[in-house]
Amino acid sequence: MTPITLWWILAGAAVVAELLTGTLYLLLLAAGLATGALAALMGVSTTGQLLLASAVAGALMGAWHLWRRQHPKDRPASQNPDVNLDVGQTVQVEHWQADGSATTHYRGAQWAVQLQAGQSARPGPQRIVEVLGSRLIVAPV
Repeated sequence: MTPITLWWILAGAAVVAELLTGTLYLLLLAAGLATGALAALMGVSTTGQLLLASAVAGALMGAWHLWRRQHPKDRPASQNPDVNLDVGQTVQVEHWQADGSATTHYRGAQWAVQLQAGQSARPGPQRIVEVLGSRLIVAPV
């Protein structure tokens, strides 16, 4: 088996493993392995093939890591105002229970209200920070 064939088999195996697991890092590794195959095709020495493959895979993984650090994941749908239009709206809470819960009238219905962790229970306007089923998680305005 030629080194070119071995590189392509390894790259294909990494792609298959990525498809089975959904791990993008395996796809980046496959790109590095494909670079090794191309280097072998151009007649680069075995050491050069290994160095090129590892450099490309490492650079791609480093770039992906930096990109993810600069672009954090979106908030869960229950807290994302782009998905749930209730998030960010204001409700009026007249009386809090001892356990940090209450009820309020919002959008024509009675809603269960829960105080966000770490917030103090004060009557008055509250901003919706999350919607969990039929329960509004709120924080004082």
